[in-house]
Amino acid sequence: MTGPVLRAVRGATTCEADTPEQINAATVELLEAILERNAISHDDIVSILFTTTVDLTSAFPAAAARTIGMGDIPLICASEIAVPGSMSKCVRVMLHVYSDLERDAIRHVYLKNAQSLRDDLPG
Repeated sequence: MTGPVLRAVRGATTCEADTPEQINAATVELLEAILERNAISHDDIVSILFTTTVDLTSAFPAAAARTIGMGDIPLICASEIAVPGSMSKCVRVMLHVYSDLERDAIRHVYLKNAQSLRDDLPG
């Protein structure tokens, strides 16, 4: 590879309750872990897509991202498909970033109860 290429980095976490405080804290924790584990700087980020399960409606995860300086990055929120038996109170994220990392070196981050979504990945 010659220079940074566009990559997608995934992650997810869960909240204990549907409150703005819980959604904001969980989102910030997840974003900071993704940035740290993949050596991503602010200027590397192209855009971020957030989804929440249908039981999280009290706050937008994008609002939490803005609190840590991501207000100039295109952010969008959507609702996750309500599949019967799926994980509840879950925030998912996909960052589009420029990175020097090979695809298999990207560290996707799954925290709290969301770790079970991708138990094939290292923690």
